[in-house]
Amino acid sequence: MRIAISGKSGCGNTTVSQLVSEALEYPMINFTFRTLAEEKHIEFWEFCKLAETSDEYDLEVDRRQVEMARSFDNCVLGSRLAIWMLKEADLKVYLTASIEERANRVLKREGGDFEERMRQTDMRDKNDSARYKRLYQIDNSDASIADLVIDTSDKDPQSVAQIIVNEAKRRISAL
Repeated sequence: MRIAISGKSGCGNTTVSQLVSEALEYPMINFTFRTLAEEKHIEFWEFCKLAETSDEYDLEVDRRQVEMARSFDNCVLGSRLAIWMLKEADLKVYLTASIEERANRVLKREGGDFEERMRQTDMRDKNDSARYKRLYQIDNSDASIADLVIDTSDKDPQSVAQIIVNEAKRRISAL
């Protein structure tokens, strides 16, 4: 069972993907812009600016994470575009949350000022969406291909992960 989990920044993709991976004892693939920025020793927000000027970063992240996922029979792929890029995923999950909640989560994770995190989150959403549309003709706000859409605004990561684990187990037992 390959599980793909997507959502915009601050929806809980990484945390939830990790919890699902642990609960099912599946490898987790979470190769992201953040990972590539660390590999290249570039500060994350600076890396995001570079990605606005060159497609190579998006293409590399997307190619590498899908290659990694395809190398496993069972795995959890958590990324912004996982549900679209890993077409053969057995379970596609889209996480949502209000922009205020997402900015608050980024603030808790990275610190700073709430207004600045709101501005950055909004700007990142717009920039990411424009790039995904241009590169892949994907509207990352359209979750219609997802098997599950979960609003994480009022849920803790463990509850969200449990919903996904329950659905994965239901699908496995139906095979």
